[in-house]
Amino acid sequence: MQAAYSANDIIAARSLQVYTYLYTSMATFWIYDYACSFHQEWTFLLQSRWSKVKGLYLVARYVPFLLLAGHLYMNFIPNENSDKCQLLNNICSCFSLISVFCSECFFVLRTYTLWNNNKIVLATMITTFIAVVISSISYAFATTATAPWTTSGIPGITGCYQSSSVVQLFIPFLLLIGLEFGLLSLTLIRAIQSWRSSNSRIYAVLVKHNIFYYACGLFFSGVNVFTLLLFHYGYQAMFEDFQFVILTILATRMHLHLWHTDRHAHGSSAFVCIPMSDISSAGSPT
Repeated sequence: MQAAYSANDIIAARSLQVYTYLYTSMATFWIYDYACSFHQEWTFLLQSRWSKVKGLYLVARYVPFLLLAGHLYMNFIPNENSDKCQLLNNICSCFSLISVFCSECFFVLRTYTLWNNNKIVLATMITTFIAVVISSISYAFATTATAPWTTSGIPGITGCYQSSSVVQLFIPFLLLIGLEFGLLSLTLIRAIQSWRSSNSRIYAVLVKHNIFYYACGLFFSGVNVFTLLLFHYGYQAMFEDFQFVILTILATRMHLHLWHTDRHAHGSSAFVCIPMSDISSAGSPT
């Protein structure tokens, strides 16, 4: 006789399936993006000089592989142990934080460059950035630590989810919205101040990249806020890592484009990396 399942069991099982499909799609898209940019990436890795920015690129580029592998393991491997779910989720959360931290660092440095290495602007951005990071990490882990994990009661549905809603997780995304809105404002102010005096192609690329990145960050952060407030089960967190993966792709792709733009501007034989201090001297208005 077929077992009867409650409406909550069915909704939870469907949310886990959607969650799994989304992570599978993200992993496919990430591999596709890596394959498409393989030649450009290895040209950059082999011909650019080592710097802190290059190290930041490597971390930002390859940590999502670990993030996606961890989530796919958690979603596909049958698991009855809620403690193991909590452990795997904490590990994946660390990868997520590293990924978004590196992506945002790129654009803090770019904004600093647009402001001609202004120390006051840098100090303000770093102070705000550190405050947002510490607050987000503390709040996220403190909130999820008390929410129990469970698996689907329907056979054949793998993965696990938090049985109680954790709507408070929208607060870190509100903090991220505030940070990115502040960085976007700095970019727009600088662009308005110097739009007549700057004829540099690199400067124009920096401004366009910054505005597009912040617009995407604000949009996805807003989506996550509404998702966390309105949905339950696996639906709550389904766009969190999606945002981080997309922002990482944008940050690394934009850095590759910037490096190749600078390389062609100085001749194809100029094997240089783009540390952000060099951009300001080459591309920012005086």
